[in-house]
Amino acid sequence: MALLPALLLLLLPLAALALALATVLLGLPSYDIPPGVNQPAKLRLVLAVLLSTAALGKILEKTGLCSQITFGRYVRQGRKLGVDPKLFIQDLQFNKVPVRVYQPKATSDGRRRGIIFFHGGGWVFGSLDTYEKVCRYISRESESVVVSVQYRLAPEHKYPAAYEDCLNATIHFMKNIELYGVDPANVIVCGDSAGGNLAAAVSQTLAGRSDLPKLRAQILIYPGLQALDFNLPSYHQNRGVPLLFRERAAFFALQYLNGDALHMQEVLEGSHIPPDMRLKYRKWVSPDNIPEKFKVRGVKPLRPTDFIAEVYETVKRFCEPNLCPLLAEDAIVHQLPESFILTCEYDVLRDDGLLYKKRLEDNGVRVTWYHLEDGFHGIISLYDYCGFSFPAGKRGLDSVVNFLKSL
Repeated sequence: MALLPALLLLLLPLAALALALATVLLGLPSYDIPPGVNQPAKLRLVLAVLLSTAALGKILEKTGLCSQITFGRYVRQGRKLGVDPKLFIQDLQFNKVPVRVYQPKATSDGRRRGIIFFHGGGWVFGSLDTYEKVCRYISRESESVVVSVQYRLAPEHKYPAAYEDCLNATIHFMKNIELYGVDPANVIVCGDSAGGNLAAAVSQTLAGRSDLPKLRAQILIYPGLQALDFNLPSYHQNRGVPLLFRERAAFFALQYLNGDALHMQEVLEGSHIPPDMRLKYRKWVSPDNIPEKFKVRGVKPLRPTDFIAEVYETVKRFCEPNLCPLLAEDAIVHQLPESFILTCEYDVLRDDGLLYKKRLEDNGVRVTWYHLEDGFHGIISLYDYCGFSFPAGKRGLDSVVNFLKSL
């Protein structure tokens, strides 16, 4: 890895060529920048950078220098920031899980709210440094203590490693909450994308715990919540929209579950779920539960496909709520805390958030929903990131802060 900075400089002139070849090298579909998306020209530039990085990583992997995932992590890791005049920041370990704690320096009249943050990145990418600016902003603007969790990543660490790390770090924080000046009645779990999945799973697990304080709220930012149906309207409407293509959504779910992306095509087609199980979960995972206004850009009905038992055996844990929280029973869902869900119109995961919103509301859980009509997946993670910020992302981040202030 010490050679990577020099290699990066040498290979950057090939970026344009790598972008042209990216579709072939990566096996990706043609991309689509919808006219209604926030700042389409800038998004096209972000996509060029990401695809060039992925293509260069593929080249490095083929030469044996490093894996594509390792190279992607290196490029995404972000740089160390300097001292923040308004925050105390320290790196600690909560039950052997690395965390970064952000505490406002200003005096407070009482105990503060505490936010446990799980970063996104498809369970494969992301780090404390990657989300440093986002966490600093949330802590400063909401005047809250923020704990950012560095859970173990796939494919090296398969499910349930990330979930267990997030759960263990949360429990440790709740049991030692007095050390951080946090009100035990005002603890919130929060995450974006894969981190939203983890936040939902942790919230469900803690719902029945009588030995810990009840969570005050959960904040789910464009979460991925199921892997049964990759043919919901949003998956087809936005299948080629960055930053998350439809195929990559299945790729990341499989990497998290099994540490590889075998049987990705079968999962995309829906042949990985038995007919009786699909029928059982249809009451929760179905286009019928999505408001009609989200179908105007087109709906592609799921074509009947032959169930493949051998594939199901390799992915049957997709039916576990700790991996796919949308599948939790009503007895669990109705115990969940007040919820905030952010969705983006141009996001394959949009319908996961809409379906979970309905499930929560049907079970009497209060939900605040914020929809970015011009947003795309990952837009908040780009906040103040190398000049790639988007106004819609700032609006989304501020909606999270405003929700926190209302608690």
